[in-house]
Amino acid sequence: MSANQNLKTIRLNEADNIVVARVLLDAGERVEEENITTSDEILRGHKVATEDIAKGRVIRKYGQIIAFATSDISKGEHIHSHNAEYADYDRDYAWSADAKETRLIAENERVTFEGYVREDGSVGTRNYVGILASVNCSNSVARLIADQFTEAVMKSWPNVDGVVALPHQTGCCIPFDGETHGNLERTLTGFARHPNFAGVLIVGLGCEVAQIDNMLEKADLQKSDTLQTLVIQECGGTAATVSSGIKCIEGVLHKANQARRSTCSASHLMVALECGGSDGYSGITANPALGVAVDLLVGNGGTAILAETPEIYGAEHLLTRRAINREIGEKLIKRIEWWEKHTSANQAKMDNNPTPGNKNGGLTTILEKSLGAVAKCGTTTLVDVYRYSEPVAAKGFVFMDTPGYDPASITGMVAGGANVTCFTTGRGSVYGGKPVPSIKLATNTEMYSRMQDDMDINCGVIVDGTATTEHVGQQIFQTILDTASGKMSLSEKHGIGDLEFCPWQIGAVM
Repeated sequence: MSANQNLKTIRLNEADNIVVARVLLDAGERVEEENITTSDEILRGHKVATEDIAKGRVIRKYGQIIAFATSDISKGEHIHSHNAEYADYDRDYAWSADAKETRLIAENERVTFEGYVREDGSVGTRNYVGILASVNCSNSVARLIADQFTEAVMKSWPNVDGVVALPHQTGCCIPFDGETHGNLERTLTGFARHPNFAGVLIVGLGCEVAQIDNMLEKADLQKSDTLQTLVIQECGGTAATVSSGIKCIEGVLHKANQARRSTCSASHLMVALECGGSDGYSGITANPALGVAVDLLVGNGGTAILAETPEIYGAEHLLTRRAINREIGEKLIKRIEWWEKHTSANQAKMDNNPTPGNKNGGLTTILEKSLGAVAKCGTTTLVDVYRYSEPVAAKGFVFMDTPGYDPASITGMVAGGANVTCFTTGRGSVYGGKPVPSIKLATNTEMYSRMQDDMDINCGVIVDGTATTEHVGQQIFQTILDTASGKMSLSEKHGIGDLEFCPWQIGAVM
């Protein structure tokens, strides 16, 4: 797709009864391509009715239901939260109806990148040394150890990207067999084995629920010269633990500094897909373009992870149609049902999302947001569904159950093995998350121009009419390869990523 520069609006499907404003439309402005005259000012990315819509009737975008009219809407009228709302409706899951065999490129013809091959065969895109805390109570000690390895000190280990401590806000006063503890254990052990870390030190307090030895045993991880642990209460306190930690990290750094990049197949890439600060253009530009890149990645044997379960709500029927079998489709729907119960139990609704920023950008309901969000996963078959931070073993397009909150969502996907993040944004997110590079994809040119220091690619050229979705998708795929090979993303250049580690907390803190 490439928008026609001569048109004022964008029609996404012939069945739609709305179009999206490509430019600012004044009240009383004539839109010839749709034979309408606007009755209100319509901001870029917002919706305008192309026919009269009676109260209670459906509003369609992408050929799908995105809302229901709360009042009679006239042709040419602005459609948004003042006259449209979410309402549930029956969806046809059509299990696996659109599933198809993925055409894989022959192994000897697949594209490559320059990565770090680890002893277990996994491949990293960065070469960090990590310090993890088992509990919030050991965050400060982990940070004090990392702070010793300043930029000047790290010149002694030029082949290491840095020493990074990742603090978090949980680890104790939670049920031992509860979901928060399970999420934390899988997240910490997922980071401990992550190929972007040449080695990891885990620091605990000693009396917390999240006992280090227990989590390592459950994950079948063995302590070694590249996976070390310290317990503050056993070491003799803060100063003694910091001193021991410095020695541990120095030992890891000597080995990490010996790592070198080598040519690897793109089949070793696992990309986390994220939307943040979405707007009315997200489902028109950046997300479909990222979907093109995902299809190229999957064709080359790689893996793409779609997540944010609350933000596929209302579009899940499009994914069940693509599930490799009914079992995988039902696995996805069970996660949707869990979220319906979870939100209800917490006096919330699934349509509490979109956020105020999303709505300012033109998104009205979760249905509209979700339909645009799923565009970023391309067109291939859904091959598996994973719990939060569960290790991803499948190749191809998979789904992981995460919240829509960006730091928590990406933390889960990285724990699952993602070694690159692609992050689409319309309002302008500045997220970065060590040890994995985050590539920012701007949905519109205005925001890209305003935030060029943070946006890696401008997908707004699609709606500007100067590039096609396919062209931008190929650009994204090449940027994934370049970034995986060591090119720094803009968030990395800013040094962002130490504080965004955010394991998903569920349930009671006691």
